[in-house]
Amino acid sequence: MVLAQLGGSISRALQQMSNATIIDEKVLNDCLNEITRALLQADVQFKLVRDMQANIKKIVNLDDLAAGHNKRKIIQQAIFNELCKILDPGKPSFTPKKGKTSVVMFVGLQGSGKTTTCTKYAYYHQKKGWKPALVCADTFRAGAFDQLKQNATKAKIPFYGSYTESDPVRIAVEGVERFKKENCDLIIVDTSGRHKQEAALFEEMRQVSEATKPDLVIFVMDSSIGQAAFDQAQAFKQSVAVGAVIVTKMDGHAKGGGALSAVAATKSPVIFIGTGEHMDEFEVFDVKPFVSRLLGMGDWSGFMDKIHEVVPMDQQPELLQKLSEGNFTLRIMYEQFQNILKMGPIGQVFSMLPGFSQELMPKGREKESQAKIKRYMTMMDSMTNEELDSTNPKLMNESRIMRIARGCGRPVRDVMEMLEEYKRLAKIWSKMKGLKIPKKGEMSALSRNMNAQHMSKVLPPQMLKQIGGMGGLQNLMKQMGSAKDMMGMFGGGEK
Repeated sequence: MVLAQLGGSISRALQQMSNATIIDEKVLNDCLNEITRALLQADVQFKLVRDMQANIKKIVNLDDLAAGHNKRKIIQQAIFNELCKILDPGKPSFTPKKGKTSVVMFVGLQGSGKTTTCTKYAYYHQKKGWKPALVCADTFRAGAFDQLKQNATKAKIPFYGSYTESDPVRIAVEGVERFKKENCDLIIVDTSGRHKQEAALFEEMRQVSEATKPDLVIFVMDSSIGQAAFDQAQAFKQSVAVGAVIVTKMDGHAKGGGALSAVAATKSPVIFIGTGEHMDEFEVFDVKPFVSRLLGMGDWSGFMDKIHEVVPMDQQPELLQKLSEGNFTLRIMYEQFQNILKMGPIGQVFSMLPGFSQELMPKGREKESQAKIKRYMTMMDSMTNEELDSTNPKLMNESRIMRIARGCGRPVRDVMEMLEEYKRLAKIWSKMKGLKIPKKGEMSALSRNMNAQHMSKVLPPQMLKQIGGMGGLQNLMKQMGSAKDMMGMFGGGEK
C-alpha cells in the first residue's frame, strides 16, 4: 500500500534508536535524519518536514530531561504527535445527518477516480442507513454517465443524468430537485474533471456550486501525483469552498506523502481514503489510527469496531473471552478466518492488528492470501472435533496429517504449511492474554473516564512493563491527553 515503505523506514529508524545503549544528541539526530529522508522520498513537502524536525528537537531537549525519564518513549511520542500534526488540519469537515437532506459536490482532475469515489461514498452511507442518490453533472467526458450508471446500478443506488443535455448546471439542478422530492437525505453531485487545471473547469465548478448550493464540496485527489498535489489542492480551494478531501489509489506503490501533506497544508481534512477499485475498498480516514498503522502499531479500536460490525451479537462475548484467555485452537482460527472474510478487504483488517499484517499478508498479494485462507479452511473441514479443539501441538502426528491431506485433496506439504501458520497465529494470539476489551459503545466512555489506574488494567502486562510501569504510563497519558489516543497509538497490543 502507498506509504507502507515510509512506515517501514520510520519504524526502522525508531528501532535503531531503541537499540542504542545511551540516547544522546547523536542518536536523536541520526533517528531524525533517517525519518526526514524517508518523508522527503515519499514526497512530503520540504517545509513541513523541516518544521517537524525543528518541533521535535524543541520538545525533546535531552539536557533538560531528568535521569528517570524514558527518553525513547518521549522521542517516539513526539514523532507520533508531529506526524499527526502534518495530517490534521485541526478542524472537522461537515458531516451529513440522517433524515436531513444534504447536497455533496465532488470535484477533482480527470483520472483521479472521482466517479468511482462518488459511488463508494454513497455505498458507504447507504450501509449506515442513509438514503443516497447520485447525479452525473459531468458532460465533458464521454462515457462519464455510463460509468456512473453502471456503478450506481451495481450498488442499487438511484441516479440521474442525461445523454442529450450538455449544460452541467441544468442537469445538476434537475437531479438535486428530483431527489429532494424523493426524500433522499444524501444527494451526491459528480462534476467534470479536466486533464489539467484550466479556467473553463473552475468556471463550470463555480456555476454548479452556486446553482446547487452544496453543504460540502469534496476534492478527490490521486495519491500518486506527489509534489504537484500542493498547487492543485490550492487552486481548487481558491475556486470553490473545498471542505474535505478524499485521497484515492492508496493501494498502489506510488509515493503518497505529497498528496497527504499537501491536503493538510490546504487546511481541509482528509475524510476517506480509497484503497482499491471495489466498493468496499474505502476507509474512513482518522489521523491517529492511520499514523499508528503507518508505524506498524496497529489500530486496535478499528479492529474492535470491525468485530462488532460483522460478528453476530450472540457470538461477540465468546470471541472476546477467547481473545483475552489467549488460548488459540484450530477451530478458533477457522471461525476468525470466516469473520475476516466477511470484514471486507483482508489487507485492511490485518493491518489493524499489531504483528498480523507481516505474518499472513505480504504486500500486494492480498488476493493470493485470501485464496490461501480459503484453502486452509477446506483442510480444516477434513479434521475431527478433537483436532480442531486441541491446544496440544503434538496431537497432529504424521498419520493424522496424511489423512487430512487425502480428505481435502491437497498435498501433505500444504497441510504442514497450514499448521505452521496456525502456530504463528497462536503465538500472536497469546500476546492478547489478559487484555480487557471494551464492549460496543464503551470506547468513548472509556476515553472520557479512564485514568492511569484503569488503563493499566486494559493493557497487557508485558506492554505496561515496556512503557515503564505506572509512572511511564501516567507521563504518557499526560502528554497524550486521553486514553482513546493511547489505544490508537499502541493498537492495544504489543507487536
